[in-house]
Amino acid sequence: MTLELHAVAVAAKGAEPLFPPLTLVVRPGEVATVMGPSGIGKSTLLDAVAGHLTHGFSLSGSIRLDGTDLAPLPAEARRVGLMFQDAALFPHLSVGDNLAFGLARSVRGRAARRAAVEAALERAGLAGLHDRDPATLSGGQRSRAALMRTLLAEPRALLLDEPFSKLDAALRAEMRAFTFEHIRNRDIPALMVTHDPVDAEAANGPLIDLTQLEVRPCNT
Repeated sequence: MTLELHAVAVAAKGAEPLFPPLTLVVRPGEVATVMGPSGIGKSTLLDAVAGHLTHGFSLSGSIRLDGTDLAPLPAEARRVGLMFQDAALFPHLSVGDNLAFGLARSVRGRAARRAAVEAALERAGLAGLHDRDPATLSGGQRSRAALMRTLLAEPRALLLDEPFSKLDAALRAEMRAFTFEHIRNRDIPALMVTHDPVDAEAANGPLIDLTQLEVRPCNT
């Protein structure tokens, strides 16, 4: 599964593009990083990939996932997962029910769905917390639960919008390693927006500075 952006640019109606045309290839298991000052269009770029571009903005260029042009597809058909800086778990659902909400439709039957959720909780270090209120979890636990909910939907690519910025230093390092490990194990491409150069270094993938649009090859 490869994510390909070719000459991609985004502009508000009647305005100049937010950044020059961007061409990038993100390979399976790779995490590409997008950096740049606030307002340059980092999150808007992720919106364009996910199919959530705000009304009044237009997209030029092409975005392909595994060779499929995403432009004509609605957001729900793109199978692109999103992870934000806020671990937005549903407060009215238990931890386990939050994860079940993200389960792919291919997992059928109550027993199979419960087993899939329990396995995901164990992988996330959250075994035994199926019935817990999300409000009782620590910041790191909430972030891990949110990531596993996203992965249970079996996305073909993952977008990370400042996903670690609200965590303290220790939790940030832990969650960053946890997230990148799962991306590589799932062998899916990921595109991450961050202000933290340590995030970019840990990702070890292409690094895009939207102020210069220079793509640094992966270090490995």
